[in-house]
Amino acid sequence: MRRAYRRPVGDADLERLLPFYRDARRERSARVSDPADPPDRRSPEKRGDLRSDAVARSETRHSASEDFDAGIEAALSAILVSREFLFRVEQDPAGIAPRTTYRISDFELASRLSFFLWSSIPDDELLDLAERGELRQPEVLAKQTRRMLADPRSQSLVTNFAGQWLYLRNLESITPDGRLFPDFDDNLRQAMRRETELLFEEVLRDDRSVLDLLKPDHAWLNERLAKHYGIPHVSGTRFRRVPLKPGSERGGLLRHGSILTVTSYATRTSPVIRGKWILENLLGTPPPPPLPDVPSLDDNTVSASLSVRERLKQHRANAACASCHNVMDPVGFSLENFDAVGRWRTLEEGQPVDASGGLPDGGQFVGVSGLEEGLLKRPELFVGTLTEKLLTFALGRGIEPSDGPAVREIVRAARATDYRFSALIGGIVRSTPFQMRTSP
Repeated sequence: MRRAYRRPVGDADLERLLPFYRDARRERSARVSDPADPPDRRSPEKRGDLRSDAVARSETRHSASEDFDAGIEAALSAILVSREFLFRVEQDPAGIAPRTTYRISDFELASRLSFFLWSSIPDDELLDLAERGELRQPEVLAKQTRRMLADPRSQSLVTNFAGQWLYLRNLESITPDGRLFPDFDDNLRQAMRRETELLFEEVLRDDRSVLDLLKPDHAWLNERLAKHYGIPHVSGTRFRRVPLKPGSERGGLLRHGSILTVTSYATRTSPVIRGKWILENLLGTPPPPPLPDVPSLDDNTVSASLSVRERLKQHRANAACASCHNVMDPVGFSLENFDAVGRWRTLEEGQPVDASGGLPDGGQFVGVSGLEEGLLKRPELFVGTLTEKLLTFALGRGIEPSDGPAVREIVRAARATDYRFSALIGGIVRSTPFQMRTSP
């Protein structure tokens, strides 16, 4: 029960379960002693409690010796359908006033930590420390955080957190036009996703600077993906770390086929979607939602010979569209050297690609390299956004204005380590939002 409820089990918990066990044994024995008595198949709603469902299932057996098993089944069923097993329950202290901020219990801290780093329940080591009231001690908490990051279960940060933050999960639903991109298939789709996962995993496992996500000196490739990117001398299905020459079109997240494909349409690139993705996920400055009844860019109403940049210029002529698109589009234009499936190109519709762009602060640049340099010149913007995304994942809620000071302190402290991944995780675990809660 301690593992199921992620907290100590007291006499009151046992007293709630024992009647299920006793009643199931008694009712099972009664059914076996009088086989002519038909089983009670009424629904739990009609019976008014959970034990009826367990008893109904147990009555399909035919031996009086199984009345003990029926009792265990009923008690276990009660645990499995209980609120505390199905949900992560954080109980306010009795009598606490509304809107009061208080420190969560050690067991709640263990639960937050394990679901953050492992996407699963606390193990016995965490629960033992919580039961002794030791987990909240700073040195103990730091040691446990390091242990959990080194554990294979922290792979959930790659599959779950990175999958959500970088939209990798959306890649499964993206199907580029087969006439325009006949080489795109599910093997390529999975290879794209794996490249991004391996880069994030490398930063996690080797405790590298999170800035390496933006501009590493290598790529993770297999033969299928390397061929798609035009990189020679990579063979086989196994992914390997491939050093990149200076000036290579590959490397960081902004050059990954996964992200470039998931931010495109089936037939063409979308500087709008790409710009919005960068603003939301790398810069932490999401644009406002579009105004109602504003038409989208209709490819059928503009000349097919126009570049996407020229088509969007016509779209921005609508004053209702300009306010947002003047911010999103320049950022997205920087990735126009990549087509809708992430291949490098220098021409669009027979004309040289114009990849000049700009940041919301007015800074101008050209191409993906210029965008990367702009991000790296002000690393606190990217690191702050990543910290907010991690904190959102850790708490299961959106960032609130009151979280701002904690986020800034985490980023400030991580600067001394060149923004190592563990510094961000440790800062989040130590932070007020992670260790405190405010009553409704």
